Amino acid sequence: MLDIRPTCEHCKKSLPHDSNEAMICSFECTFCKDCVTSVLQDVCPNCGGGFTPRPIRPSHLLEKYPVSTTVVHKPVDVEAHQNRLKEKRNHT
Repeated sequence: MLDIRPTCEHCKKSLPHDSNEAMICSFECTFCKDCVTSVLQDVCPNCGGGFTPRPIRPSHLLEKYPVSTTVVHKPVDVEAHQNRLKEKRNHT
């Protein structure tokens, strides 16, 4: 079951359970749409994979299946991330 993390790992924007702004990778790293598109260029800085919209947990299931309250705040080193993306492009 997904954690449904409460914030963007980069900018710490609030991403409640019903947010249409939440994006996750296959390891459930959680970022807001703005960071995914403008900062990360659709590549997870942790695993190198892509992103998909995070599913919305229906309100009627929150009591039985609560969302995570653990904030993961690991701002991305944007310059290093951009350099990794450039290196990857140069090797393909």
